[in-house]
Order: sequence, then C-alpha cells, then structure tokens
Amino acid sequence: MNMGNSEHSRRKEEIEVAGEALDAQKLRCLDAERRLDQANAHFEEFVSIAAHNLREPLRDVASSSQMMAESCAGRLDSDAEALLRRIQEDAGRMESLLAAMVDYWATGVGDGPPARTDMEAVLRQALLCAEKQLTERGAIVTHDALPAVLGDFPTLARVLRHLIRNAVEYSGAATPRVHISSKRVGLESVFSVEDNGPGIDPAFHGRIFEVFRRLHGKEHPGNGLGLAFCRRAIERHGGRMWLESASGAGSTFSFSLPAAD
Repeated sequence: MNMGNSEHSRRKEEIEVAGEALDAQKLRCLDAERRLDQANAHFEEFVSIAAHNLREPLRDVASSSQMMAESCAGRLDSDAEALLRRIQEDAGRMESLLAAMVDYWATGVGDGPPARTDMEAVLRQALLCAEKQLTERGAIVTHDALPAVLGDFPTLARVLRHLIRNAVEYSGAATPRVHISSKRVGLESVFSVEDNGPGIDPAFHGRIFEVFRRLHGKEHPGNGLGLAFCRRAIERHGGRMWLESASGAGSTFSFSLPAAD
C-alpha cells in the first residue's frame, strides 16, 4: 500500500515538474516571438526611413539632369544627350525600386486581428489601380463570383494588382486575357489568376518568388519584388502561393486564404 502511494506521489511530482517546464518553455517562446515582432517592426521602420532619405538625392539627380538637358538643348552632342537620358532613367528605376522595397516589407498585415474582407471589392480596387495598363494593352479580365475571406483589404488588393499586371505585361498575345476564379478547399478559399501568356518553364518555378529574381531582361519594367511581395503577403495571412505553368501553355498563380466563415 505504501509502495503504491509512493509511486503515485512520484508520478505526480514528475507531471508537475514536466508541466512547469512546459510553462517555462511557452513563456520563452512568447518572449522570443515578442522580440522577433519588435525586430521586424524596427527593421520595417529602418527600411521606410532609409528609402525616404535616399529618394531625396535621387529626385535631385533626376531634376538636375532634366534641367541640364533643357538648358543645353541643341548644344550637346549625341553621346552627352544619351548620357543624360541614361541618368534620368536610372534615377527613375532606383526610385521605383525603393518604393517596391518599402511595399515588400510593410505589407500592412499583423497590426490587428484579421477582418472579413470581400474579395469582389478587393478585385474592383485592383482593377482600378491597373486600369491604365489594361486599357493600353486592350486586356480582357474576367472573373467568377469571389467569396469573402479573413484578411487585410489594402494588402490583398496589391496582391491581385501585381498578379493581374504581371499577367498582362508578360503576355505575348495580341489581346491579353486574365481570368480570376476561386474554390473552397476545407477551411480555406483558393484563388487562381490564369493568363493566356507564353507560360513559364517548370525549371524556373522554384525561383520566381525569390527576391530580385527576374526571368526577363530590361525589355519589361519591374524590379523583381512583385511576386516576392505577393508570396510574403499571402504567407503572413496564413496562406500559401504557388504557380502552375508550362512553356506555351499560359500561367496560373494560385493562393489560399482563410475563409471568412
């Protein structure tokens, strides 16, 4: 009888010790998560301030080169004129890159609880932002009925805008066509953006979402951060993003988000 009580007491003590160790580990994890959030916030602030401070001299370079080109019009040889154009173009590209870097880090997700977000409204906002490009290319964008999700409206609008603009920009068709669809998979809604472009070789699928990775040269505008931003934003929503494509068969970018219900 005493041996039974002793064994029971020993096991009880072991359980209590294990519980205390588990509680201590939870506290350490929470503290590490808090410090990581603080580090991310500080880094986002650093990126934003650094980009702001770098934009000012870039604007001065662009403005000065423009003034020089105007004041010296007709007095410069072709080499000098080409050099000034190169300076202006590079300054513009650098400013665009800085804006994209800020956009990449400051996704706007995580500042509060996820809210019910109507993806139909998100798509309307994305199309409005891409209207100029869509009109210039004569692109046709169609979509199915889209459900509501839990997410951040401005961030998801930027994700769709990037995907739609990419589909149009890299389309080799005379009339770019983009279709946005969705389906329910368990507790998630899966959205797909399908285009009629030239497709992407499967050998590049693992690289296309990497930061500063570009599959095209300077013949297409961009800085290699658009798709990286999209994936980062979706992952911060608790979802994932992937690509289905083959050369000559168009591309479909899909991503999952928590369903609103």
